[in-house]
Amino acid sequence: MKSGALVLLLGLGVPATVVSADSALPRLEATVSVTPATQELQAEGFLTLPAGRALTVRLAERFVDMDLREALARVRGAGAPERVGDDVLWRFAPDATHRTIALRWQGRLDPLDANLDHRDTLQNAAPVSGPAGTFLPATSGWHPSVDGGPMTYGITLRLPAGQRGLVAGRLDAESDTATGYEARFSFDQPADGIDLMAGPYTVTERAAKSLDGRAVRLRTYFVAGLEAMAPAYLESSAELLGRFERSIGPYPYEMFSVVSSPTPTGFGMPTLTYIGADVLKLPFMREVSLGHEILHNWWGNGVFPDYRQGNWSEGLTTLLADYDTRERQGPDAARAMRLAWLRDITALRAEDDQPLTAFTSRTHGASHILGYQKTAMVLLMLRHRIGPDAFAAGMRTFWTERRFRVSSWTDLRHAVESASGQDLAAYFRRWVEQPGIPSIRLESATATLMDGAWSLQVVMTRDLPDDVTTVPLQVETADGVQTFDVSPSGASTTLSLVVRSEPRRVLLDPEMVTLRRLAPDEAPPILRDVMVDRNTRLVLLGPDETYAASARDLAARMLDEPPAVADPDTPPSGPLVVVGLRDRVDAYAARFGLSPAPEAIRDKTGSRVWTTRAPTGVVVLIAADAENLAALARPLPHYGAQSWLLFEGRRATARGIWPSIPQSVAVTSPSPLR
Repeated sequence: MKSGALVLLLGLGVPATVVSADSALPRLEATVSVTPATQELQAEGFLTLPAGRALTVRLAERFVDMDLREALARVRGAGAPERVGDDVLWRFAPDATHRTIALRWQGRLDPLDANLDHRDTLQNAAPVSGPAGTFLPATSGWHPSVDGGPMTYGITLRLPAGQRGLVAGRLDAESDTATGYEARFSFDQPADGIDLMAGPYTVTERAAKSLDGRAVRLRTYFVAGLEAMAPAYLESSAELLGRFERSIGPYPYEMFSVVSSPTPTGFGMPTLTYIGADVLKLPFMREVSLGHEILHNWWGNGVFPDYRQGNWSEGLTTLLADYDTRERQGPDAARAMRLAWLRDITALRAEDDQPLTAFTSRTHGASHILGYQKTAMVLLMLRHRIGPDAFAAGMRTFWTERRFRVSSWTDLRHAVESASGQDLAAYFRRWVEQPGIPSIRLESATATLMDGAWSLQVVMTRDLPDDVTTVPLQVETADGVQTFDVSPSGASTTLSLVVRSEPRRVLLDPEMVTLRRLAPDEAPPILRDVMVDRNTRLVLLGPDETYAASARDLAARMLDEPPAVADPDTPPSGPLVVVGLRDRVDAYAARFGLSPAPEAIRDKTGSRVWTTRAPTGVVVLIAADAENLAALARPLPHYGAQSWLLFEGRRATARGIWPSIPQSVAVTSPSPLR
């Protein structure tokens, strides 16, 4: 067959494996060869199109040659090729029977750029390859897809000696010899596309058993320097799979792999997660984030979000993996995570707040807050509303009824309504379908003693009308603490409470369980305040233009949008990032009355980073010499939840968050108490 040729096969002894077990879905059976040293891809195989409906076959133009265009144009029912963006597509008219097409495609891949930061990696959909690693995301169009929708597949992957690779799915066969590597993977469930990864990996494996008795193969694909971590990652993977199976249902696949990436990725695909090699070394990855990626095999890659109505899977996974881990560590760890969520939510500008139905994927800091933290907080409040047992039962129902189906927020609501017996339409309408994060404030508390009983009048204000928010009030009395769940409404609410003994102080939601914008003292300034604020500007306090260029690059990597440069001789106005040499940054802070670096890092060597709250906004001060400034460009954007840090080169050696002070008011009396 000529390179690039595509022909329709009818009764030509096509192998049975090319026909999907689910005849309603397209199936691709292909052999794919990648040569990282020259960034070349070659592939051939069969694409089976289901019967009965019009279909569109799409492939990235870089893999399409003239022979392919002409051959496809002659296939029965195919329209002329169309150029759409970077892709070429062919539209097929409906046919009474399935059609199997033999095809061959090839092309050049982009060279791997290992210097990309996390944001660049998220935004770069090109297929890339090099000796250090290959990543062909499904969205790059490296393989034929049909209607941009679900398909099944079988892929045989061939690589040069010294390279190993995989796609999502079940490993059917594998050989690794001096002449090269070959592995076959099958995926018989609906898949949105095929992501391919390869690199100079050492593979470590262990066996596990699913809740329903099936064998599950656990693997790590790690580059040099990570091999010693493989046993711990495999042990954690086995423990997490068991935990999620017991709470939701059996693991839906036969394999799970942790794959290292040469760039700072953080992707979860069915049967695997693809994580930057540097990130895999960090303690939080195995302790918290690994669970997030594994749980996506249920939520996101097992039940599919209906992106037209919003992506619920990231927030649900954050709650049931990240937060669940913190709850297991104890109440202080769980509260710290809730505070971190609310701290980030408070940093979200009102114009960036949207309904949860508007979130589809993370593209910048504001979208991350919306889709992960705010969504998790909405679901946590829902769990509190209906009770943890009903919520857990709702998740099991959601999994059982919606497995391998596209599912919306409405489908999730029906599952928890069924489990709880409650009508939750108003709750979902307010928190899922509408924007708005209320600011709730304690104004005053007055107590009177009448007939031996204490009556407490609490005045609260809020800036958004809302009749579905419940807020805990904690009343400190002479004999201990009493907690009340109250529902303020309107701009101002006066609540009448009866307490057991003399009330002394009232605290609003000290455990941080209500979705709201925190008051200034509740919300310690953190780096993310300026990261997500489009009005943030840059103050340069360096010695020369070379230093200034590094500072601008750092700011561009930190912020959602490149900042304008502000005059260093003008008092701070609005949120700022101040970057300069140590003595100049310290002098700037002293000149304009900004807090100095915290004592924990004040006299330390290395690069100091800290936040302070000015009347016009949060200011981040970065004191680093020219040599260390460039080293901050990759790690610093990952520390948005911190108030201060100390770096030695690229390594953070100390970090912390300014204390949070709960809202409270002292109880007063309008007249001497009797």
